[in-house]
Amino acid sequence: MFLNADDKTYLEPDISVICDKSKLTDKGCCGAPDWVIEIVSAGSRAADYYKKLMKYGSAGVREYWIADYEKKHILVYNFEQDTVEEYSFSDRVKAGIYEDFEIDFSGLNIE
Repeated sequence: MFLNADDKTYLEPDISVICDKSKLTDKGCCGAPDWVIEIVSAGSRAADYYKKLMKYGSAGVREYWIADYEKKHILVYNFEQDTVEEYSFSDRVKAGIYEDFEIDFSGLNIE
């Protein structure tokens, strides 16, 4: 995705939700998605927690989740509400940008 609707800031999130169809082109997403989820790996830890957090927040992403298996938590950054919440892998996590959508992490078989 070209985060700032230009050809300069290109990122590949693990999961993204784009509600504005006009942002989708043959090249991918041009502009900030509404919601991004990054799944942390050893090689992506610094990028997910720092670099991407700053880029997503300044580009207009509405909500950013960091799912970290090693730390057994999910950090939820709601940039519209200017909040950060931490959840465990045994919680149900509500998406702040939707009225009635949540992910039940307790149902995942993570060993």
